[in-house]
Amino acid sequence: MKVCLIFQRRFTSVAHKIAIELKTAHGINEFCGYVYMNSSAKFLRDQKDIKYRGLLVDEEIHDKSLQEKIDWDYVKELEREYGIPNLWPYVAADRVIRHGLGVREYPHNTSPYTHEDMARMLQSTARAIIKFLEEEKPDLIYFPAISALGNMLLYYMARKKGILVLAGAETRIYGGYSLSQSYRSFTFANTRFNELMQGAKSPRENEARAYTENFRKKPRAYFHTIESYKHSGSRLEAYSWLTPQKLVRSLRWLSERILRSAMESKQDYMVQSPWWFLLDATRRKFRLMRGFNDLYDVYDDSEQFAYYPLHFEPEMAMLVLAPRWTDQINLVRQIAESLPFSFKLYVKEHPGMVGFRTREYYKELKKIPNVRLIHPNHDSHAIIKDAQLIATQTGTAGWEALLLQKPVITFGDVYYNTLSMATKCTNIETLPLLVKEKLENHSHKEDELVNFIASLLEDSVNIRLHELWDKGLDHKETKDSIAKFSRMLLEKYKTIKTS
Repeated sequence: MKVCLIFQRRFTSVAHKIAIELKTAHGINEFCGYVYMNSSAKFLRDQKDIKYRGLLVDEEIHDKSLQEKIDWDYVKELEREYGIPNLWPYVAADRVIRHGLGVREYPHNTSPYTHEDMARMLQSTARAIIKFLEEEKPDLIYFPAISALGNMLLYYMARKKGILVLAGAETRIYGGYSLSQSYRSFTFANTRFNELMQGAKSPRENEARAYTENFRKKPRAYFHTIESYKHSGSRLEAYSWLTPQKLVRSLRWLSERILRSAMESKQDYMVQSPWWFLLDATRRKFRLMRGFNDLYDVYDDSEQFAYYPLHFEPEMAMLVLAPRWTDQINLVRQIAESLPFSFKLYVKEHPGMVGFRTREYYKELKKIPNVRLIHPNHDSHAIIKDAQLIATQTGTAGWEALLLQKPVITFGDVYYNTLSMATKCTNIETLPLLVKEKLENHSHKEDELVNFIASLLEDSVNIRLHELWDKGLDHKETKDSIAKFSRMLLEKYKTIKTS
């Protein structure tokens, strides 16, 4: 058996530990990988734990591609063979190539590459991946995320060739992590959910009911880091970065980045330049010093309102799962004008985005007559409880709203679309009718919700895989999590192969 792993930026160290676990605990000796960065490729080639039979490096493909001559006939053939339904989704998903994520400033609508450059990257990456799959012939490819041109092409090309692909995602229940044959839903959990809805009994039913009851009594954010994002908005906090201690720490960090950059022969194209980082951070600090408090509206729980939480961006949640709705101002306008005339639309910034977006961005939102901009520190769960409707592309707020028995409209592919209480808007022309239907005829179905949670509990392991790099690879939780994940990966593989 040969396993292909995606060595995705900071996840590289975790993926490598997974390979070691698969080798030492399960006897798997053949590995290959798709590697994002040159620095990761160097690490993987220099280490002695695993002999990777083939490593396809995104950076190397990128460098060669810009010198290629465009073969438009080949590009058209790629589109016929792998289009969804055309090739733009592959490019649109890439926050670096399409959205210019060299600096996390907004809006991300300026690419450093031309249309012709993108065509070169498409054909070069496709050729490299086709060759890689033909030579390596992996039995299984594990994707921690689908978030770039290369790994998205690899995902669809592998599926086309009949290679088993498994995508990982968090279930948002405790620390649950599950695998799926699709990055758009939990395929195994959905199969089990259908069985439960047809009369089967789950051994996790009581646990699922307890989870819903406990959440309603005391809602809490799934991501424990959310508290660290919060800004008080006070002048004292906004100017605290100017204290000698913080200035020295920041300057030391920047100096190290500049020195490391100068010593390297070339930078990975995905790595932010220290000078761009300095500009980005300075702009953000000055925005926070100016503040946004004068733009926030008073929260009034006596009003009838729908709730839309702004998404953190650019991220997979929008670029891949809701690609038609990356313009959030336009989406807010569409939702606001689809509500009953007496309704307001409460909009709240993601706490992690405070300081990134400009004051002008929020002023554009506030030009919409029935939109109210709520302070980002306001308790999201309290807003959901007071709201008559929650709208989101793919956000966790939609899942929390279902737990709190509220109607939900989504605008992207998200796992909880499986539930009848959540409805994806597939045609913006019908959004007013969909809103009307949700407001007038919403019916919460507790047994359906419990069965869905039970299916997710049955089909997941309790790990926070994407946080392990922060704990250190020798940390006991990291070792235990990697062991649990590796067992789950092989169990899914065996289940599919024997079915």
